[in-house]
Amino acid sequence: MNQRRIMMNSTQVSYFTLTAYFDTGSLKYLFFIVVMSLYISIIFSNVLLIVIICMNRSLHEPMYLFLCSMFVNELYGSTAMFPFLLLQILSDIHTVSVPFCFLQIFCLYSSAIVELVNLAVMSYDRYLSICYPLQYNTRMTFKKVAILIVVTWFHAFLVVIGTTYLSSSLQLCGNIIDYVYCVNYSVVKLACSDTTVNNIYGLFATSFSVFVPLILILYTYIKILKVCFSASKQTRQKAVSTCTPHLASLINFSFGCLFDTLHTRFDMSSIPSVLRIFLSMYLVIIQPLLNPIMYGLQMSKIRNTCKKLLCYTKLTTHTSSM
Repeated sequence: MNQRRIMMNSTQVSYFTLTAYFDTGSLKYLFFIVVMSLYISIIFSNVLLIVIICMNRSLHEPMYLFLCSMFVNELYGSTAMFPFLLLQILSDIHTVSVPFCFLQIFCLYSSAIVELVNLAVMSYDRYLSICYPLQYNTRMTFKKVAILIVVTWFHAFLVVIGTTYLSSSLQLCGNIIDYVYCVNYSVVKLACSDTTVNNIYGLFATSFSVFVPLILILYTYIKILKVCFSASKQTRQKAVSTCTPHLASLINFSFGCLFDTLHTRFDMSSIPSVLRIFLSMYLVIIQPLLNPIMYGLQMSKIRNTCKKLLCYTKLTTHTSSM
């Protein structure tokens, strides 16, 4: 009876300790400023493009609406990470409560799924635009765009609700997470109870949320390449201008997922701590930072609107100063 009571006490975890942080001394204020600058840059660039797309009627097209959904997701994922990270940098005790840990897992994982599914939807949109230009407006209606965006977000939330519920139901024998934020895989590894259901659900969720979008992206780009080889120069230029930032975003996202997988599944103790932390956070930092830059510079309509907005701001400032 006493042994059973000890076992019950060992599973009552109220907080997790994040052990990937290391003592930086007074340098923590420098790290705080750097991370804060990155977060401000992410907020400013993504909010700017969201406002530009929403305020400019000429940008109310399927491609730009999908981009708007992507930029909203970048803000959502970044907000789940950066404020928490800033507090941890200044803190001497790196702990996180169990409810907040699972909330962070939910936000970060759902953001990653939204990102990938949104990229798949955008590749489908480019496929229709390039392969069926005359039928594009009838195939990609505003109603269909709205449905695709809603399904993208609803699917991500539904999948991750299942993941977090199963993980939060586990009995845990420890509270040490060797990471700078909460990761579902690390939590499941602490389980005393059977994790077979978690593993089966994780395999199903990965297949449905990762492999299906990747297959769709691969299929659409094979079709786009076939059309480009036999199309006019103008069609090829259109394909390059619209697909280049999308491909760059997809490659960057893939690198981020690869780094995250390596960090959680393999022993990375031989790598310096700073580099290991950066690689684990690559997806959360670089993706929301690069996406608005890539699309803002590559998409001529967005670029021209930004120029007009900046010119108008300068003119207004100059007029008021006179």
